[in-house]
Amino acid sequence: MSFPVLQKYLARLSDATGAATSIWLDHEGKAQGRFFNCTMSSAFQPIRQLDTGVVHAYEGLARSVSAQDMGLSLWKLLDHAASDDESIELDRLCRMLHSINFFRQADTAPNAHADLYLNVHDRLLSAVSSNHGHAFRRILDALELPLSRIVLQLPAATPQQGWLLNYVSDNYRRNGFRFAVNVAGARDGLQVLDRLRPDVFKIDARELHDTDGLLALLRRSAAANVAVLFKRVETPQSLSVLRQLGEAAGVPLLAQGYLLDEPRAALQRPEPVAAAA
Repeated sequence: MSFPVLQKYLARLSDATGAATSIWLDHEGKAQGRFFNCTMSSAFQPIRQLDTGVVHAYEGLARSVSAQDMGLSLWKLLDHAASDDESIELDRLCRMLHSINFFRQADTAPNAHADLYLNVHDRLLSAVSSNHGHAFRRILDALELPLSRIVLQLPAATPQQGWLLNYVSDNYRRNGFRFAVNVAGARDGLQVLDRLRPDVFKIDARELHDTDGLLALLRRSAAANVAVLFKRVETPQSLSVLRQLGEAAGVPLLAQGYLLDEPRAALQRPEPVAAAA
């Protein structure tokens, strides 16, 4: 392992699951955590370069603990958390778990330099009073984990939330993070591009009807050095359209979805997928 401070931290973690324990290791060495009465861990879904199929990054996803390694998504727990403080606690717990579980095995991943994408729930945009990203940066610094390999994913914002997204993204950038912004479609992305200058756009691959708008966004994003990632790639038809868009725009695309990979706890190279065909 190339992260000695993390290794020492893992060595100190108990595998006990007593009431006083918030994070522990299971018998396989995976970090687990507790939120109220739910035990959770991490799953990682690869983000691939569309033209080559190479793993570019992984998105960390919170999952309930399951012997079959296919636990249920716990992200909606944030929607039902009783208070803003509890929302912040769960969000930070998820990001810490994902970071630990990612970097403890990053050296053996298909791409040892892959990035880690982490979600920021929309409730957190307004729940944190100031200096977004500062607390998480302190955790990464304490464990000596590379902040440069983290991409924070911001939710789509309504027009009324535009100022809030500006404020939050500026805070993340000041704390040294790269960030991705979810956008509803090409037109939304074009409006956001000049205002926020994100590092990555995320667009739902089920919404590919506006071909002209998507081509314009892809070309302008490439000129601004902004990557475009299409999420929820779930059908061969969507994959085919994405390939055609990338070729027409003359730019590389990133893709993620169940057609390509299922989320897994281990950063293992899956069997050959359609993106690499």
